Amino acid sequence: MNTRAVLPVFYFPPIGWFKHFLNDSTRVSLEQMENFPKQTFRNRTHIYGANGKLPLFIPIRHDGQRLYRDVQISYAENWQALHWKSIKTAYQGSAYFEYYEDALEPIFQDQESSLLKHNLKALNLVLDLLKTPKEFELTTAYEKEFLGDDLRSAFSAKQPSQYAQKPYYQTFSDKYGYLNDLSVLDLLCNLGPESALYIRTSNENLK
Repeated sequence: MNTRAVLPVFYFPPIGWFKHFLNDSTRVSLEQMENFPKQTFRNRTHIYGANGKLPLFIPIRHDGQRLYRDVQISYAENWQALHWKSIKTAYQGSAYFEYYEDALEPIFQDQESSLLKHNLKALNLVLDLLKTPKEFELTTAYEKEFLGDDLRSAFSAKQPSQYAQKPYYQTFSDKYGYLNDLSVLDLLCNLGPESALYIRTSNENLK
């Protein structure tokens, strides 16, 4: 019998998030009815830049909306161009960036108004690139006491990841060493078609 799990909806989530999401024995709900928490992966992702870990932030509009599903993206500054330039600079020397470049670029051109819709579009693209379909549902109400695995607070953008993974080659690892649990983009650009298998088998500390 499948277990239930509720996960937050992140922007190009870290690899540890996908370990839970792609668990074949888990029926996944993605949380859209929570009050939007600040300083999380809901509107940021971490890549491996030329100077080490590089956070990329999506600015949001401060219009009083509190529910995650209602949060709107701000385009007052051209953050999409900055993110895409940072990703290209970070990964143009990797083994597989050129292979995925044309598929990824539209995410940084289309201007979704909703943060939720933007992140879901990016997630569905990643699933296509991983060639790993996964059914999921969006929550329809906030369950304070979730009957299942509640992972809404399991991933910190401020603290070291609790998901220790088997090191793989990263573009700048010769300079700065291996950086654990970065965005799935880092995995795709460096491992390419092997990424899905890595996700399913690599997290050593996941119970």
